[in-house]
Amino acid sequence: MKPVEMIAWFTQDGIPNPIRCRLGDKVIRVQQVTSISEEKLAGNRMFIYRCQTEINGKLIPFELKFELQTCKWFLFKM
Repeated sequence: MKPVEMIAWFTQDGIPNPIRCRLGDKVIRVQQVTSISEEKLAGNRMFIYRCQTEINGKLIPFELKFELQTCKWFLFKM
């Protein structure tokens, strides 16, 4: 699980929606969010976003996690 810089928009209820993230010098654009779920890990609530992006003409699935307590984003699976 790697921390990433994220650009996101928030609903009026405070639910974040990812747009794109930066991992090192790579920018990953979120083309589609396929599902959103919530989990508790060691008492910390997290939103899990299953997303897709297109890299070199291929759809690549990946997961982002948003930790509610610290407001940090993590790239979990790619």
